[in-house]
Amino acid sequence: MEPIDIGLIVTGGMLVLVILGMRVAFAAAACGMVGLIWIFWAKFGYDPARFGKAVTVAVKTAGQVPHSKVSAQSLSLIPTFILIGYLAYYAGLTKALFEAAKRWIAWVPGGLAVSTVFATAGFAAVSGASVATSAVFARIAIPEMLAIGYDKKFAAGVVAAGGTLASLIPPSAILVIYAIIVEQDVGKLLLAGFLPGIFSALVYALLIIGMAMSIKGFGPPVGGFTWRERLVSLPPALPILVVVATIVLFVYNPFGGDAWGTPTEGGAIGAFVVFLMALYRGMRWTQFKDALLETAKLSVMIFTIIWGVLIYVRFLGFADLPGAFADWITSLTMSPMLILVCILLAYAVLGMFMDAIGMLLLTLPVVYPAVMALNGGEFVSAADSTFGMSGPMCAIWFGILVVKMAEFCLITPPIGLNCFVVAGVRDDLSVQDVFKGVTPFFIADAITIGLLVAFPMIVLWLPGQV
Repeated sequence: MEPIDIGLIVTGGMLVLVILGMRVAFAAAACGMVGLIWIFWAKFGYDPARFGKAVTVAVKTAGQVPHSKVSAQSLSLIPTFILIGYLAYYAGLTKALFEAAKRWIAWVPGGLAVSTVFATAGFAAVSGASVATSAVFARIAIPEMLAIGYDKKFAAGVVAAGGTLASLIPPSAILVIYAIIVEQDVGKLLLAGFLPGIFSALVYALLIIGMAMSIKGFGPPVGGFTWRERLVSLPPALPILVVVATIVLFVYNPFGGDAWGTPTEGGAIGAFVVFLMALYRGMRWTQFKDALLETAKLSVMIFTIIWGVLIYVRFLGFADLPGAFADWITSLTMSPMLILVCILLAYAVLGMFMDAIGMLLLTLPVVYPAVMALNGGEFVSAADSTFGMSGPMCAIWFGILVVKMAEFCLITPPIGLNCFVVAGVRDDLSVQDVFKGVTPFFIADAITIGLLVAFPMIVLWLPGQV
């Protein structure tokens, strides 16, 4: 049996395990281990006497790569970004953001829901975790929306959908993971997430305003705030800008020349700045401990997924599945843009059964080379490319599209993690209620993805300035 056949069989088995409910990390690690043993034993001619040797070689191969990758300095960004989010919550920045957004925006139709979207976008700028964003605003925003007559399902849907913005708006843990997998510049990818993230928030807001204007009694506006009250609400929310500026200045020097530091250093300094703010605002030891514990739990979960999937990725390399898939994609007679759309639709389906990080880790080693080949290669110039952009720019564009699809998967049943988090925080809501509430946002996400595909400069303009 050829290695490619072994690769297809093992990959099919892994997908079955995931659909049956096994955690992605364990399914990927187990199938990757089985696949490595199978390939090495096949090289030994399936000699029973050499099966032990095949197991030994497979174990050594599986053990080396995950350790070297997980211990990479670039991955230290992930816990610092997550810590920023939890410390910002305990510093009271979330309440300040929501209050400022409410006083400035709530007068429009559906104003409180629109305020929630922009407040979650602001919090996303200091939090790299969608789950944390959804959990925080489920406690803050939903009670206020219910108090003025919002349908509880829609109120929950606004929070769950708004939480997904943390996947795009830097600092984003999932963008860092993408950059590491495909070996692209972390700083440029983080910069590329800004405009699409803001654009996504605007599309959500327009959807809500449109619904409020067309449905009687839906989302009444909230008025009565004086200009003085609005201006007073701004200073407590300004620390968000300080943290964002701190991180961006280390990633991208706006005055020209080399960056002032690495993204890792920017994340660490950003976490320290938020820590000082939290202390100034009266954070207690118990709250600090909770922030550290929550950061550790989420970080360990992410690192475990990475560790398990890297074993599977190592097996894919021996099976040559990425190369075979890239050759097959480029041999198709369909339009390259249509092939790209089909790939994105496949992510939408796959996201119904897998969490976002696991989905990207499992698919990118195969899909990314195929998309690069479709554009003309990783080092192709813009003039010679299929999509009208150079190889590095195509990698950034595709990364934002894939992460946006991962956002979409955070609210799609049956796995939509943000929906489970919101339902878990609110005792008066079931998971089914939240899934019903996010349904309108599927349309908004589809529109956003379509526009990002049609107009790549929304993604590429900011990183192109570096």
